[in-house]
Amino acid sequence: MDEKPLAAALDPRGLIREAYRIDGIGAEQCRSIFLDWLLNAADTPAVSVQVGALLAEYGRAAPDHPMTAVLRGALEGAAPTARRRGGWRARRRGAPEDPA
Repeated sequence: MDEKPLAAALDPRGLIREAYRIDGIGAEQCRSIFLDWLLNAADTPAVSVQVGALLAEYGRAAPDHPMTAVLRGALEGAAPTARRRGGWRARRRGAPEDPA
């Protein structure tokens, strides 16, 4: 077996491993595979720890692979934290109200 036990434990279905083996795979397919993996990822350790371990396992050998970019993006936290908009702070001050 050419896979380390940690990688096998974090990727039991082999989705990430197989993505690295597909010739000509694109970024879109890698994102889809990563999302499938993420939906079935264990709660512990933290997902960021799991992604870091997978990146260390597979990304070193293929630094230019699209899956490596996807895993790096996941570690960087691609989505900013949502902030609430609305309430009295969102209303324009000093502007007359719309007479309806």
